Amino acid sequence: MTQEGPSYETVRVWRDGAVLVIGLNRPHKRNAFDATMLRELSLAYAELDADPALRAGVLYGEGKVFTAGLDLAAVGPSVRKGEPLYPDNGLDPWQVSGRRSSKPLVAAVHGKCLTLGIELMLAADIAIADATATFAQLEISRGIYPFGGATIRFPRAAGWGNAMRWMLTAEEFDASEALRIGIVQEVVPAGGHLERAIAIAQAIARQAPLGVQATLHNARLAVREGDAAAEADLVPAVQRLLATQDARIGVEAFLTRTRPEFTGR
Repeated sequence: MTQEGPSYETVRVWRDGAVLVIGLNRPHKRNAFDATMLRELSLAYAELDADPALRAGVLYGEGKVFTAGLDLAAVGPSVRKGEPLYPDNGLDPWQVSGRRSSKPLVAAVHGKCLTLGIELMLAADIAIADATATFAQLEISRGIYPFGGATIRFPRAAGWGNAMRWMLTAEEFDASEALRIGIVQEVVPAGGHLERAIAIAQAIARQAPLGVQATLHNARLAVREGDAAAEADLVPAVQRLLATQDARIGVEAFLTRTRPEFTGR
């Protein structure tokens, strides 16, 4: 069952069961990010993270493109001055500052995906592209550089040479190349990206939410603090999970061969 969420100027939000679907909604500007869109997307991400009834999210773009990236003329002055781009009760969608998200996010990409759009996708946990998707990390052609996390995540996801091939040339590449280098996980026929992303998010939402969050946390811990930190947390984390209601539900479902209905407790 779908349910419309808060009313924003540049972001469309609705709920599909336990999945929060977030749409970049500035199509007349090719979904380029101005200050309002940065603020509203930050608040939508915070809603996903804070609401226990929500178990996964999907991000997509309204109109003909995913996003043209940053509206540099609108936001550049704030960046130069070091002004905050997100409200105190928001969450950085690029996950390079502030509080970290605890919920999984699937990015659904079509049309142009430029600059900060690639970085948004890399900050998600799973990315789906349709056959129309094209990508370009254009920042160096505009006198700046990727400052939304691509310098960190692109080489990790694609390998050093693949990342530098595209970040240092500012050239465009297509969905098949994005799949080859591993920055998207599936390519679907034109127009099928959102439906496929929601289906994956729903599959995640059917799992034990505390287990999903623990999986994300441990994997991210390994990336950010190293294997030793993640290894040290493995047994304590599973001990906490074994004491939850969801663990009991999971065992009972296994023994009775029924589908578990997890509660998140």
